[in-house]
Amino acid sequence: MAEATQELLTTADGRPLKAALAAAQSRAKRRAFFLVLPLLLFIILTFLVPIGYMLKRSFEHDGFASSAPALVAWFGENRGFDPADPPEEAYAALVEDLARMQVEKTTGMAGTRINYSVPGSISMFKKGAREAKNLTPPFRDSLIAIDPEWASPALWRGMASASHVYTTEFYLVASDMKLNDHGWARGEDKERIYLYLFFKTFVISGIITVLCLLLAFPVSHLLATLPMAKSSLLMIFVLLPFWTSLLVRTSAWIALLQEQGVVNDLLVGLGLVSDEGRLTMMYNMTGTIVAMTHVLLPFMILPLYSVMRVIPPSYARAARSLGATSWTTFRRVYMPQTLPGIAAGSLLVFILAVGYYITPALVGGADGQLISNLISFHMNKSNWSLAAAIAGMLLAAILALYWLYDRLIGIDRLKLG
Repeated sequence: MAEATQELLTTADGRPLKAALAAAQSRAKRRAFFLVLPLLLFIILTFLVPIGYMLKRSFEHDGFASSAPALVAWFGENRGFDPADPPEEAYAALVEDLARMQVEKTTGMAGTRINYSVPGSISMFKKGAREAKNLTPPFRDSLIAIDPEWASPALWRGMASASHVYTTEFYLVASDMKLNDHGWARGEDKERIYLYLFFKTFVISGIITVLCLLLAFPVSHLLATLPMAKSSLLMIFVLLPFWTSLLVRTSAWIALLQEQGVVNDLLVGLGLVSDEGRLTMMYNMTGTIVAMTHVLLPFMILPLYSVMRVIPPSYARAARSLGATSWTTFRRVYMPQTLPGIAAGSLLVFILAVGYYITPALVGGADGQLISNLISFHMNKSNWSLAAAIAGMLLAAILALYWLYDRLIGIDRLKLG
């Protein structure tokens, strides 16, 4: 009946009311879309595209595939070959590619690609490329005479894997898997560095999150309960680190924590430690935890404060009037209402700590390095694809954390300030 009425009604210019309303809604949606379009483009260009490129690079590397076309073609035609006993045709294709690499100056690129999965391959490729033009059939015997490792099944498995531009090999390496004569297998204890650093990073981030929560909870409670004048002054001190360069704050902790620094001088002056027994608080995990806790503390205080300031004081008074003790009131009335702020602050601090780079690099030393420092090393000096694979695994862990938060707390209850 209502639709029929709208069909009969018309606007001042004679158009049906239903059509006029639909056109107005369409224009409103277009205006809203164009208003948010700049932000959408900004997010796509500065967030989604870089992450997509990083994930692509974690699967992509053409260092060997583009340098050894003859061997790549042979691998394509002989997918079921035995790595322990490649035929003479495979060695002939390899020698042909080695000679081409020497001419085109791509030996280092190809050898480096194989070296990621089979350590020690760079020197083999360089030596083989120099001698390739002088080798005569049978090429298998000629190459083995230069270096017996040319017959290694692990090497042929590595070259077969590297013949594909897209591979999951870098994720295997980032999971501490090693390529041997029988395939991919778990490396020895001394070779398991990546998963250890992942575990270490998450443990240290958890410790920093707990320390920030313990320090931030009373400060946030004071901010929420003090009179406005005192609360504003305290908030200035909380926000002061945001107005100071991160490099300056980190350098200040170096001056405070080093063996000849302020803290050790104070302890020696008070007679708590001897001059020879000064505490080592720099270039180790202690320095990393202390400096990162200081840097990330405001990110815990602000979400807690945003939740605490809206908790009515009458709730606690009502609980005490009903006979509850202060501890019972805190545990059963006040604490449950602060859980969204605790969860949001913990999530924010933990995620920031997991990906922190500058502070561990400056104050952590060799013992205080986290997975972000290893990603930076591979990205700048070693293997971009391996760095992207490690970063991809870290991104997956963070997304799993978001999913867990959504399941336990609800992402709609996230309050960051």
